[in-house]
Amino acid sequence: MPLPSLKDQFAALIAAPSVSCTQAALDQSNLAVIELLAGWLGDLGFVCELQEVTPGKFNLLASHGTGPGGLVLAGHSDTVPYDAALWRSDPLRLTERDGRWVGLGVCDMKGFFPLVIEAVKGLLDQTFRQPLLILATCDEESSMSGARALAAAGRPLGRAAVIGEPTGLKPIRLHKGVMMERLNILGQSGHSSDPRYGHSALEAMHDAMGELLALRAQWQREFHNPLFNVAVPTLNLGCIHGGDNPNRICGQCALEFDLRPLPGMDPQQLRAAIHSKLQPLAERHQVRIDFAPLFPEVPPFEQTANSELVRLAERLTGQAAEAVAFGTEAPYLQQLGCQTIVLGPGDIACAHQPDEYLELARLEPTVRILRQLIEHYCLRPMSMDASATLPTGD
Repeated sequence: MPLPSLKDQFAALIAAPSVSCTQAALDQSNLAVIELLAGWLGDLGFVCELQEVTPGKFNLLASHGTGPGGLVLAGHSDTVPYDAALWRSDPLRLTERDGRWVGLGVCDMKGFFPLVIEAVKGLLDQTFRQPLLILATCDEESSMSGARALAAAGRPLGRAAVIGEPTGLKPIRLHKGVMMERLNILGQSGHSSDPRYGHSALEAMHDAMGELLALRAQWQREFHNPLFNVAVPTLNLGCIHGGDNPNRICGQCALEFDLRPLPGMDPQQLRAAIHSKLQPLAERHQVRIDFAPLFPEVPPFEQTANSELVRLAERLTGQAAEAVAFGTEAPYLQQLGCQTIVLGPGDIACAHQPDEYLELARLEPTVRILRQLIEHYCLRPMSMDASATLPTGD
């Protein structure tokens, strides 16, 4: 069966819903997307492995060639939820408008896979001296369970990995971590006329918030990275719930907050610092404080500026590697021994938005860059210090 055209591949992937969401009513399987990719890549001669991570959620690892090195081209197969009423066209139908393709996932980031296929299909008549691996993961938009499962398995993948998240074709070598945490304080309710009748969870939370803000100030004094637009770690007190009536001592209060550490900051050490502030506070207020992540953290990510992959990507794109605030699966691929960057054709400004789009002008440059990466790592693999022979984007 002939391979569909580039546009038809885009259209088929967009038409296969694969929403990943923490709300069970909105969450969907990604199997239809994985089966499409496995079918196309299998027809091109790739060996395709499907891994069921959780029921209905799959990773795909497709490989061409063998060996210990090579290149991983990676992306996630899921999308965020959407509100069709806010779109000017059907979000699950590829639409062309104003020099753009519009559709859910076209930018973030199903559209990366057809561009990978377009780049590789003209090279398959050549000998692959090192393997090319194409990775499609599940649930990046919620739990990152697909990438976590790969990291936990510990199977080495390749020498280098490129994740096609929307970066406007600028190489990204750093991003902050993502920690979403919850404090739950259980006190003792009682009549408000006499404080002896209870232990206020709300007053304890007031002090706990003060400790969190003091830690934020401390961390912002200690950690600074000018490569980020917001050069310090951030801590946002996101939402709070507690109590039920003015004339009752508050018996329960919960706070959810978001912490974005810089590269070099260990999430476990940050949590330990928070714990050390909460324990004496709980004793002082005679309350119980439970502190736990809402989700497992996404670690901060940094690929060294002088690494082969960063230097190569800078030459191919003509852009200096930068930092972004959003999280990706990069730390998990890095844990598997890959030099890793984030580099894709979309624009983050339209990701997770109605009328998500991909500029048609980005298609050809993306295919060219991907082809040059494949040639460098798979067809003519060079030593790690072969900087003088790195190709340019000219």
